[in-house]
Amino acid sequence: MADSRERIRGPSRDGREFLTSPRQVLRRLMLLSEGRQYREAAGVVGRLGPSVLHSVIAELPIDLLLEHLPHSAYLLESFYTRLTTLNTTPKPDVPSETVAWQLVRLFANPHESGLRQRCSKLLHALAQYEPSLRQTLRERRRSFDNAVQGLGVHGLTTDVSGQLISLHVALKTELQRHVDTYKMAIHKLEELSMVTVNQDPAHSSHQRLLAINYGDIQQRLIDNKTLLTMLDKPALKQLYTLVENLSTRVENDKDVLSCVGHVKRLDPQAHIEKRPAAGLLMNFSRGCEVVLHMMGPESLPPSPVAVSKAATATAGGSNSSCSDGYHSDDSASEDGSEMVSHYRNLYIENRADALEALDSLPQLKHAHSLKGKILFSMIVLSFRLCHGMRERKVLEVRRVLNCALDSSIETTLALDRSVRHHLHETTESFPLGEIERSVFNQVLSTLHEYPCLESCPPLTHFVSACVRLAWRMINQKSPYYLDTDFNLGFLRPEKHERHPQSDRRSDLIKAFLWPALMQNNQCAFKAVVAT
Repeated sequence: MADSRERIRGPSRDGREFLTSPRQVLRRLMLLSEGRQYREAAGVVGRLGPSVLHSVIAELPIDLLLEHLPHSAYLLESFYTRLTTLNTTPKPDVPSETVAWQLVRLFANPHESGLRQRCSKLLHALAQYEPSLRQTLRERRRSFDNAVQGLGVHGLTTDVSGQLISLHVALKTELQRHVDTYKMAIHKLEELSMVTVNQDPAHSSHQRLLAINYGDIQQRLIDNKTLLTMLDKPALKQLYTLVENLSTRVENDKDVLSCVGHVKRLDPQAHIEKRPAAGLLMNFSRGCEVVLHMMGPESLPPSPVAVSKAATATAGGSNSSCSDGYHSDDSASEDGSEMVSHYRNLYIENRADALEALDSLPQLKHAHSLKGKILFSMIVLSFRLCHGMRERKVLEVRRVLNCALDSSIETTLALDRSVRHHLHETTESFPLGEIERSVFNQVLSTLHEYPCLESCPPLTHFVSACVRLAWRMINQKSPYYLDTDFNLGFLRPEKHERHPQSDRRSDLIKAFLWPALMQNNQCAFKAVVAT
């Protein structure tokens, strides 16, 4: 028995004859792997030459090693390290993406202790060998986050009067209003048909039109004005918004199902039918985040900070050339610092005032965490609804002017820039009452068991301040936006700031008190979190 172990563990004394034959090397690696002697197997891989290494990788059953992760991480890491060291061309066909997603699956549901320590070197070697994996993981993580965020748009919507109702009820009411109006219009057209349907074409000639008398013009005006009054009602314009809302919900659900399908392919044992979709996607998003973090800083291609700075500089140059110079770099910097200062004051001053007002309400006396969540929801809703309003205004102008829907056409792009420029210039005077009411009503509908919120003036003032500042920020030349990654993971110093009353011995985030403010993929104001 001891001789058998010795035969598996150690190479022959007289040199490395077994390293010259790919078949013998593969057999030895499989024997060592079956005995979970991955360190000894890694030592064998570290001595392989380029041709033998390529042959072994082509025949190696990677699936078996993936099933034994994280125990087999040491052997997989030795393969990638050796491939990077030899730097052979062409690169052998190694399923690097499959390895990365297997690690994402492990970190999405971490059950084993010491998982990070076992896989850190493997992830670092994997990132060096296949740098493009970072971008793949980022895009997939972004799709998971967007899908989770899309699940939250299936709530109530506002009708013409501003009340919150179900989208299906709103569509039914709006369609019934259209049907009734069109029936009246058809009836009116039938009354006019005696005059207009069987008219001689010669009566509409240019000479005849110039010859009609005052009474005919007056009657024509009355008829057309009656039809216009029936059809051009502000209430009838609600249907487009509702259909657009419905389309957004359909696309969001498609994205969710696509992401869940991807998770199912990664982890057939995930039991997706029995688990909430949001929790499943948030787990895998967190797995992507952990894997990206453990891959370490980028060397090739350039680091994210450098890419972001270059992108910012490029965007700044291109925008300044096409924006007619209404915004200089110096003024942008000054406006930016002013915006961030206002956002900070909104958290320090306005939030404190609103929190004090909520403390005075008897019904919320013991609901300490709820009060913070109410104010947090209001600032998030303000940014979300203001962004939606801006995009609707741009689309409305396109529709009124019959512009092509293809946004790559230069005339459409120029129109969009003009509309955004106008919105930027009129941020102080733009009417935002509709958004303020919508934010307030959504919070009240969620917390209908606390009617005292409706009669709390400081809370109304806080909503107004949030909406007004959010509207100013998203209409800047370089728009600000909130970081919507609210996963309760570990504290990240680059975008999280610990609340002074938090437990400084723990880095586990318990709650978000205030969202992070972003601009050009850079954190302008860190999120305030409780640990």
